[in-house]
Amino acid sequence: MRRPLLATFCATVLLAAGCATGSVADPKITVPNAPQTNNLSGSAKPDDQGFTVVATGDVLIHPALTDQATQDGGGKRDYRQIFAGVKPTISSADLAICHLEVPLAPPDGPFKGYPEFSAPPEVADALADVGYDDCSTASNHTLDMGEAGVTRTLDVLDKAGIKHTGSARSSEEAKKPLILDVKGIKIGHVSYTFGFNGKQLPAGKPWLSNTLKADDVIAAAKAAKGQGAQVVIASLHWGTEFVHEPTAAQKRDAQKLLADPNIDLIIGHHAHVVQPFEKINGKWVAYGLGNHIAKHSEPRGVSEEGAIARFHFARNGNGWAVDKAEYLPTLIDLGPPIRLLDLTQGSPADSRRTEAVNRTEGIILSRKAGDQGLIRPSK
Repeated sequence: MRRPLLATFCATVLLAAGCATGSVADPKITVPNAPQTNNLSGSAKPDDQGFTVVATGDVLIHPALTDQATQDGGGKRDYRQIFAGVKPTISSADLAICHLEVPLAPPDGPFKGYPEFSAPPEVADALADVGYDDCSTASNHTLDMGEAGVTRTLDVLDKAGIKHTGSARSSEEAKKPLILDVKGIKIGHVSYTFGFNGKQLPAGKPWLSNTLKADDVIAAAKAAKGQGAQVVIASLHWGTEFVHEPTAAQKRDAQKLLADPNIDLIIGHHAHVVQPFEKINGKWVAYGLGNHIAKHSEPRGVSEEGAIARFHFARNGNGWAVDKAEYLPTLIDLGPPIRLLDLTQGSPADSRRTEAVNRTEGIILSRKAGDQGLIRPSK
């Protein structure tokens, strides 16, 4: 449930991050140094009950999804019904993080799908309605519409009240770590991608989007901790498309990053299929959450299956650590109509839902995450 707060907070990631300068629109996130009105302020005492983070996979807006949204809106684009099935889970979290893989277009378009995406701006309104507080924006499609596309995407997210990190409109913006105040606990978020489908960052503008190098991720996380973050979450766009097994590079980077005290959790994207979860050095990595919403020209079954990662953080000595880790299988029901389903809620299981749950579970637990404490909640 999202209500407007009475303050604004500009916060973004070191080296390449977005900055949301519009009103913050969520009671779950309070704002540092805000006037104390109706007890909403960044000076709140940290909640000893901890906090819950949910994160989801690729938001990849193919033309078929826009066609569905236009039909749902009676001629006006309205993506809310597509996402409605996951709203209870997303909106109930203390911090909800999405991965917006595609740039957003002007209201009149042009709207395009693969290979160079340009999605309608109404997508951001739907993400806000579902309950997302923050989106990572560094992906292989960040530069699809050039610098103008980066700027426009962040402007639209600002207007929707969604914070963002991973891309930036200026070098100054890029130097400011994104730090969210959640229930009195400061959460840093960084976002990086392996590349841009052969495109190059413009000369002199490396800050437009973060490129994945483990040392840079560590430096950004350290900067966030230096600015007061008590927990830092890294969103990484990595891996091989349509391959469930993490690559050697993913596993190597996960080991290095989770050995560093400045990084507390890794959320992975890009493969468009689910990949395993694993606990390394006492901290979790979700290598890949699959597609959150997409409609590939050739559905593969596995490309319509995804997962919501849900982590509860509790005090651990002087810091915070995950004390409960969950995955919630999702399914893109291609319909018609196209709908995103949380398979832990709603309709009774049928053969397709059962297949999705069983396959997702087998992949996610394939690196012994179940033995390490990861669970799938029952209805």
